[in-house]
Amino acid sequence: MRKHKGFTLVEILIVVVILGILAAIVIPQFSEASTEAKLNSSMSSLQTLRSQISLYKIQHNDNPPCHGTFDEATFISQLEQYSDAAGNTQATKDATHIYGPYVQSVPRNPWNNSSTISDTDAEDVGWVYDAKTGNIHLAVSDVTNTTAKETLVENGAALGTTDG
Repeated sequence: MRKHKGFTLVEILIVVVILGILAAIVIPQFSEASTEAKLNSSMSSLQTLRSQISLYKIQHNDNPPCHGTFDEATFISQLEQYSDAAGNTQATKDATHIYGPYVQSVPRNPWNNSSTISDTDAEDVGWVYDAKTGNIHLAVSDVTNTTAKETLVENGAALGTTDG
């Protein structure tokens, strides 16, 4: 008599079930780690923007970028280029344009990969900026994780409520 070597169907099924159980345990942990990384990145980018806006205000007679009226292009140029005391910008430094640049580029919102800035939270907006006060927040319209959205609002990183 010849004996055939190999696995039986029952043995293969047991291995598949064990792998399924392990996957069910491990996959949620990776998802949670991804959410934590996005939260940490959000808070870090926001802190950078807030500190650079504060520095801008100090150097420009307590006026934030786009003082009074929001304009995305003006806001970006005032953070990314050299400016004079009145907030006029240019790409190169000279005798009057001595302040800045404050950031190389506006960071991307890790939840929607957008670096756009608006005065209201909406889809595909990265940051929400108030030109009167100089306050900036993370746009959360694209954040689908309710717990993450609650965390951002509670920590002052985002405006509004967690409804919808």
